[in-house]
Amino acid sequence: MEELPHVLWAHRTMIKSSNGDTPFSLTYRTKAIIPTEIGMPTIRTSEVDQVQNNEALQINLDLLEERKEEAAIREAKSKAKMEKCYNAKVRNTSFKPGDLVYRNNDAS
Repeated sequence: MEELPHVLWAHRTMIKSSNGDTPFSLTYRTKAIIPTEIGMPTIRTSEVDQVQNNEALQINLDLLEERKEEAAIREAKSKAKMEKCYNAKVRNTSFKPGDLVYRNNDAS
C-alpha cells in the first residue's frame, strides 16, 4: 500500500510506445518534474520565471486537445501495425461440408 503512489508516478511518467507520450504530458501538456529535482536545485527548476512559466502553461493547456488528437493518431497507427503483424501469422483455412478434420477430444 505504501508503494502505490510511487508505482502510479512511474506509470504516469513513462513514455508509452503506442502513442509516444506520457499520460502526464497528455493530461497537463508539460513534462513532469521528478521528486529529486524538487529537492535539488537544477537549471530546470532554478531558472524559472513564474510569470512566463504560468503563461507558457496556459498556452500548453490551450493546445492540449491538438496534442491529444496527435497522440490518438499515433496510437491508431501503432494498433494497425500490430494488427498487420498478427494477421500475417494467421493462416486462412476454409472447410466445406464433408471435409474430414482432426478433432481433439480430451474427454475420451
